[in-house]
Amino acid sequence: MWGAFRSIIKGGLALCGVLCLAVVFYFAFNFFIPANMAPPVAMFTALTAATTPTPTANPITATALQRPTITAPTAIGEMTESTENVSRNYTWNYRGKWTWEMQMPVSLYDYYRNLPRPRTNNYSVYVTHPLDDAYIDTLVVKLKNAAQRAHYTELQTVEFAAAFVQSLPYTIDSVTSPYDEYPRYPAETLVDNGGDCEDTSILLASILDKMGYGVVLLNPPKHMAVGVKISGNISGSSWEYKGDNYYYIETTGVNWRIGQLPDRYKDAAANIYPIVPVPIVSHEGNFKSHGYFTDIELKISNLGTAPAANVTVLAGYDAGGGMLWNSQRVEPFTLGADQQTTVSLNLRIPPREHTRIVVQIIVDGVLADESFSDWFDT
Repeated sequence: MWGAFRSIIKGGLALCGVLCLAVVFYFAFNFFIPANMAPPVAMFTALTAATTPTPTANPITATALQRPTITAPTAIGEMTESTENVSRNYTWNYRGKWTWEMQMPVSLYDYYRNLPRPRTNNYSVYVTHPLDDAYIDTLVVKLKNAAQRAHYTELQTVEFAAAFVQSLPYTIDSVTSPYDEYPRYPAETLVDNGGDCEDTSILLASILDKMGYGVVLLNPPKHMAVGVKISGNISGSSWEYKGDNYYYIETTGVNWRIGQLPDRYKDAAANIYPIVPVPIVSHEGNFKSHGYFTDIELKISNLGTAPAANVTVLAGYDAGGGMLWNSQRVEPFTLGADQQTTVSLNLRIPPREHTRIVVQIIVDGVLADESFSDWFDT
């Protein structure tokens, strides 16, 4: 009898051991094999620098997690070879009648038409792009020589240049382009013979900058204008930037004087953009999930006019509270002006979560661009 009882006890202990092992294998399979559930790493949530730990080691040995890769940068735009020119004639009035004839290669115009538009309100990148400088310089020489022959003062010379731009017809982007909002490079505005407020402001800022004046772009609500720094006792509306006064110039319509501000912008605040080269980094991409992983391919572009240094990419699954699961981070790299590159990442999918993929592009420790997938269940 005692032997039978002992056999029952041994059988029960064996059954308990089997059940314990089953529980252990269940949790190991569901929580440790599909994804690394170490505490999520910090995610960039504001336009400030943050320290992000590198992803923890992948516990799966059968399928290795791929390291991020980056291709060599390539040029964004391509200039085609062509001998065809486009010709334009301009006529404007300032203390008399003036004319100017311009010829520009069609290939240069097409180059600018095909460039992607940077997602930024800092339109100085259109002013500082260098490829149309020769044609702006030609116009500047004509304006300066004519002003010297006419013995114009500094103020009159600025008014003379402004009168040329103000004479160009005002056009609406949705009518003259396939887009509701289409900022133009100076070469485009000259060939298109007009534009809206940002187009003519970009053109005038480019001209005055080449003439040697201090220039900024002024951005009151839903509008764009130019601010110019000139010497002398000038009356009118101005904005202060770094200790200097920049006098308002309206570029839409004729006969606006330096410092004359439309009534609707009186007492309005304005963003001020200096005419200096800046990087403008953005991205687009796609992702594809397979098994326990998601492959992400991103095209990173610098549509600005200055190199972007210390560019890095952070991607992962949204864990809430400003945190990411299973993130990967690309080592810092430099992306030149008008250059693009492709970055590939491979993320481990966290199990049984309601989440989304987060991608952030950081330049010199500052969030420059980000995107999110739709929410989904793993």
